[in-house]
Amino acid sequence: MMGPPATSSSAETNGVLVEVQSVYLEEQSHPAQRHFVFAYTITITNNGREVVQLQTRHWIITDGHGEVEEVKGPGVVGEQPVLSPGESFRYSSGAVLPTERGTMRGTYQMHRADGARFDAEIAPFLLERPYSLN
Repeated sequence: MMGPPATSSSAETNGVLVEVQSVYLEEQSHPAQRHFVFAYTITITNNGREVVQLQTRHWIITDGHGEVEEVKGPGVVGEQPVLSPGESFRYSSGAVLPTERGTMRGTYQMHRADGARFDAEIAPFLLERPYSLN
């Protein structure tokens, strides 16, 4: 049984480990205007034996009202990192929600040197304003 998502998550697919940590940005948020800003840091580690490249990302962002936004695009932060076995790539990005809590999950499409493609899972994690009551 998986419990409710936390502000961090971890998932490994075909040797690609995706770890996430999210944080609420109080100073950039404006609760009265329903503008809640979150940052998340992601570490992608290649625990496999093959070189992999992150080609595309697919995010599914759900706010506290159940509204879903999907974001698809090439790479992350303008890069399509290539990871040799044992290498990691870390980046930070952000999300803005109209509610003080929501969830994000998704996949990265990875390409291996041998031509194989697979989706590395980004396990669900919480975007949450601390001490908030939903």
